[in-house]
Amino acid sequence: TFLEAQQIMFDFFGGTPKRLIFDNAKVAVKEGFGIQAKPQDKYLSFSAHYAFSLDFCNPASGNEKSLVENLVGYSRRNFLVPVPKVNDIEDLNRKLWNDCISYRKKHKVANRQQPVNVMYQEETSFLKPIPRYRFDTSKTVMAKVDDFSTVRYEKNNYSVPTKYLRKDVTVKGYANNIRILHEGLVVATYLRQYGFGHTEYRLEHYIDLLERKPRSVSNARPVKETLTKELLDWGNQLPGGNKEMVKLLRLCVDYGEERILTIKRRISGYVIPTVDMVRTYLNEPVTSSIIYLKNEIEITKTDLQKYDEKYGVANQ
Repeated sequence: TFLEAQQIMFDFFGGTPKRLIFDNAKVAVKEGFGIQAKPQDKYLSFSAHYAFSLDFCNPASGNEKSLVENLVGYSRRNFLVPVPKVNDIEDLNRKLWNDCISYRKKHKVANRQQPVNVMYQEETSFLKPIPRYRFDTSKTVMAKVDDFSTVRYEKNNYSVPTKYLRKDVTVKGYANNIRILHEGLVVATYLRQYGFGHTEYRLEHYIDLLERKPRSVSNARPVKETLTKELLDWGNQLPGGNKEMVKLLRLCVDYGEERILTIKRRISGYVIPTVDMVRTYLNEPVTSSIIYLKNEIEITKTDLQKYDEKYGVANQ
């Protein structure tokens, strides 16, 4: 997260500075303080990639970072009071992004001749170009897919397709996302979980196995924990039993659960919709190339009198 935030900052400014000044946080410094500080190995690689020098504040020297402290106070008072109500971290980031853009466009610092936006434009001209190749800021680990077709990362589990069972995969953890790769190919992506003991399942990862072993569908956790109660209850009422339920799950994977439920609600409530009935609604009518004409076609009448006079037919 520490490295990714700086990378996003470089992207936003369209360049990199000559140096960055940081406090002696453990995420950046592995030992020492100030001029004696030794940066973390990955942060040192990050700074080398983007070609900026590292400076760290001395202990008990608030004057070295007074601007940062003032901006933190300004941001808290103007962007976070009252406490914003958001759905997720992405929603919060969008709000803060818009607030910062508004600050840059409209704000004028007291005792400064020029507004923030003008000073910002002047400073960006001193930035160095961003390197062509992007630095990988993720925390990368190797993991083995377990017998439940899940991979453990940071105390949580994430499912992958069953064809990768007991195989080694690469897990890349970013600030808000998880990417799982096998031999360089991305096989699954997730929103990162920061809790403990949570398992994220994807139905599409298990559907091939369920089609081979349909009797397991009723007790399969990827089914019970990913589908709505309405669809599960419907599946249990299907006349074809487990096999019919698996066919229904395949439709959910291929077309989306919400679309399948929308079709179910269109069918009369006096009958239990079967998979074949649902398929009839999924099959869109084929567009025909035949052009249908009106029963009566208007025809412009032609005057043949001149033809008769030219060829003498009218005189005979």
